[in-house]
Amino acid sequence: MEKVSKYAEVTKKLWINNAFISKKIENNLGCIHGIGFTEYMVLHNLVNAPNKALRRVDLANSVGRTASGVTRMLLPMEKLGLIEKELSPRDARASLVKITTVGEGIFKDASITLNQKSEQLLDRLDSEQIDIFLKLLNVIQVD
Repeated sequence: MEKVSKYAEVTKKLWINNAFISKKIENNLGCIHGIGFTEYMVLHNLVNAPNKALRRVDLANSVGRTASGVTRMLLPMEKLGLIEKELSPRDARASLVKITTVGEGIFKDASITLNQKSEQLLDRLDSEQIDIFLKLLNVIQVD
């Protein structure tokens, strides 16, 4: 059997827990609000962006996807009226992605669901442990 370092153990545990948590969140957001977790994160980034709009490449970087992957994901979101394209005031060749009023409403409702489901998933941790966990995650955040 191959010896695995404690760092590799942590990485494996983070990966598998991420997979299980993402699946549970995806199921809830999808069944209740019709969006997945990645779409939720797109809306989250747009809601918090200046003028509620971002370039596709910036949006891709913020959700850990490629620009082409985000472009494919945005098409159905645009058809559903969650986002819209907007011309960039600085560069006429570039378009921005902007959240719509409908998208903001879905985001607001989905945030309630995410908060509730997250509390259920992490109910084994007390408030102090959650604070410590958040600090540790912020330390290892990969850009």
